[in-house]
Amino acid sequence: DLSFKFDEFDWSCERFAKEGAMMPEDGLDTIKGHDSILLGAVGFPGVKDHVSLWGLLIPIRRQFQQYLSLRPVKLMEGMPCPLANRKPGDIDFLVVRENNEGEYSDIGGRGNVGTPEEFATQLSVFTKKGCDRIIRVAFELARTRKRKKVTSATKSNGISISMPYWDERFEAISKEYPDVETDQFHIDILTAHFVRNPDWFDVVVGSNLFGDILSDLGPACTGTIGIAPSANINPERDYPSMFEPVHGSAPDIAGQNIANPIGQIWSAAMMLEHLGQKDAADEIVRVIEQVVAGDGPKTRDMGGTASTQELGAAIAEALSA
Repeated sequence: DLSFKFDEFDWSCERFAKEGAMMPEDGLDTIKGHDSILLGAVGFPGVKDHVSLWGLLIPIRRQFQQYLSLRPVKLMEGMPCPLANRKPGDIDFLVVRENNEGEYSDIGGRGNVGTPEEFATQLSVFTKKGCDRIIRVAFELARTRKRKKVTSATKSNGISISMPYWDERFEAISKEYPDVETDQFHIDILTAHFVRNPDWFDVVVGSNLFGDILSDLGPACTGTIGIAPSANINPERDYPSMFEPVHGSAPDIAGQNIANPIGQIWSAAMMLEHLGQKDAADEIVRVIEQVVAGDGPKTRDMGGTASTQELGAAIAEALSA
């Protein structure tokens, strides 16, 4: 039997609207001693996205060294796939995203403000340590999978300094894994291949920006982003890791009981696996697939009419059966 002690925190855009901050000043110290963090989606009209991101998610990811963002992409039986002639088994890969540096830096600023020459700059930061450790994680994950293949997302034909450096680090790390197949694509054609040839991929590794784009596109190709989970992991386990659905807060449907709960449930399963409860995690994923494949409730994004509560209850009932 598993038991958990939950501490709940109201760190949200609603809190920002009331108090001017997404979380208290000592927020990170408050949660630092927890074993794990299960996060709900963040965002609401009236609070700019960069406020909610930089006021909550990025500080947690960076202060807790959650440099690995892991997002599985899988087409399940029973899901209406938007891609023609695709069936379960055709789409089953991992997106490994660098989560601490790269394009999402806070280095930069604006100049000549208020003049015709006004400009803005933002510096991308790619460190050897940051590149090597995330690329190495991708190869280690590939070794655990049947195909043993890693694809690198790049754009070294246009981004002439940081992306060639990324390519160099990918090539260097790949030599440590002669048993793993590799390829690489520029991000523009890679997104096209996600749609046209999703069966090509096994483990895809990318920078913060490219990984962010791909880990939304991938689940969309499986029918709905509503089922997609994600993990923000500190592999060394010096700090708690954080688990959250890929989808946003969807304020346009908030409170209507029609949102898909699977992304949050699957994220909790990833949390259990990280906490050493792989059997429990596998059982949750198995039940999710069983419910999706059956004739039971499906939410609107899955082509059905069920409520959030009805789909969640079906999964809970199957788990307890």
